[in-house]
Amino acid sequence: MTWLEWILSHTLLRIAENNPQDLDDFWLKQGAPLLLSLMQSSQEDVQERAATGLATFVVINDENASIDGGRAEAVMKDGGIRLLLDLANSWREGLQSEAAKAIANLSVNAKVAKAVAEEGGINILAVLARSMNRLVAEEAAGGLWNLSVGEEHKGAIAEAGGVKALVDLIFKWSSGGDGVLERAAGALANLAADDKCSMEVALAGGVHALVMLARNCKFEGVQEQAARALANLAAHGDSNNNNSAVGQEAGALEALVQLTRSPHEGVRQEAAGALWNLSFDDRNREAIAEAGGVEALVALAQTCSNASQGLQERAAGALWGLSVSEANCIAIGREGGVAPLIALARSEAEDVHETAAGALWNLAFNSGNALRIAEEGGVPALVHLCTSSGSKMARFMAALALAYMFDGRMDEFALIGTSSESTSKSVNLDGARRMALKHIDAFVRTFSDPQAFTTAAASSAPAALAQVTERARILEAGHLRCSGAEIGRFITMLRNPSPILKTCAAFALLQFTIPGGRHASHHASLMQSAGASRVLRAAAAAATAPIEAKIFARIVLRNLEHHHNHVEPSL
Repeated sequence: MTWLEWILSHTLLRIAENNPQDLDDFWLKQGAPLLLSLMQSSQEDVQERAATGLATFVVINDENASIDGGRAEAVMKDGGIRLLLDLANSWREGLQSEAAKAIANLSVNAKVAKAVAEEGGINILAVLARSMNRLVAEEAAGGLWNLSVGEEHKGAIAEAGGVKALVDLIFKWSSGGDGVLERAAGALANLAADDKCSMEVALAGGVHALVMLARNCKFEGVQEQAARALANLAAHGDSNNNNSAVGQEAGALEALVQLTRSPHEGVRQEAAGALWNLSFDDRNREAIAEAGGVEALVALAQTCSNASQGLQERAAGALWGLSVSEANCIAIGREGGVAPLIALARSEAEDVHETAAGALWNLAFNSGNALRIAEEGGVPALVHLCTSSGSKMARFMAALALAYMFDGRMDEFALIGTSSESTSKSVNLDGARRMALKHIDAFVRTFSDPQAFTTAAASSAPAALAQVTERARILEAGHLRCSGAEIGRFITMLRNPSPILKTCAAFALLQFTIPGGRHASHHASLMQSAGASRVLRAAAAAATAPIEAKIFARIVLRNLEHHHNHVEPSL
């Protein structure tokens, strides 16, 4: 029997490694039960080979770590999870690593991952991740990586001490352990996506560990996961301080800027995503620019027209984040950032539409950039977005970019003369203006119901205005945060001789002040400081103004009244 077990374990492992076609039926009916039976052998090397066989036969494609769900569930149904966890608890390190590897591979399947967690597997893997044996620690980190994909397992991993174990792994194997570093960083990246776990990662020294990897490790898999983890840590700016903590870690921003130049697309994408999230913090935004971020991200945008949608979205998003600052906005224009953003605005993907439109909206605030956008063919691109994008936010920001461009300031700039580094391409501004205004008007009208406006005009009842607001509201616009200068520009636009721009300005201010919006009270405070109420009352009462502009202005006045009456007590 011992000889037969030895032969069988060898044979099954070889078959699993070669992965021949048309063996599904065999694996489900005979192969999986045989491997599970061999795991109970009295021979430890047979047990080890059987565990390796289980780890191997479920994998269909090594490249994208895809596994056969049927085979994984066959192992689970036959009691395989308990057997593997018992082997993982063995004193023998060879058994520990092979059992942990099998648990990791099987846990790609969500049902198996649930079973592993219920059987106490998270605690076992967290213990193995502390092993002094690199192979054992590596496979355990892989198991925690796959389990941490499930939102329901993140908290359990933190409770089991998994976060600290993973951070310690990075310091322990900081040189010469690419496999263990990639798995540990990947698991931390998944955990950092959860608000509570992200704080655990920071408390355990994770920021320093991940920045160290981003700065020093040359293996692209590790770079990609470290950048993804830093991006996720920086994504909770409203609820913890990790965003600023990452930005203040020595060398973090320089390392991420450098990674945007990586030859590996996944690394570039995650680095740009991290810089995008970090740019929401004012200090980080300026520090990224000082670290060469403007030049690096413009260069990235220039080369990603044929890249994945994820890279395009993040490259444009990072430029959008940086362009909030006036100095960065001017620098992006001078560096040649306008043309690639216009190209990205023509993307097929809605997510890319949003980030490119957001960046162009910010850039268009500057008259020099507005002229560059016109010269580079940006008006037709923005008009197309404004008309055709499936994303309301992309259409909204494209309309606002066009409104900035044609509120009169760019015309004054063009008369004075273009900046010295401008290409001074000839562009018919009158024709572009007519096209822009026509489509801004069409965009705003898609949010209006003539009957509701007529009712609101004839009535002062709150319900009539509420009906217009409900129809006009763009929910995601509540996440946009405007500066005092931007709010001031929309207030000035309410006095613009163009009825279309008047309406557009009132529509924008309505979006920015709707109670419940994340930054609505901030915008209301800016408007009150700028004396907006008087201008809004004049717009609401103007005999020549379109009915939409009047009603939107009345709604904004009501919103300001609401915020004034519900002022948060100062702490």
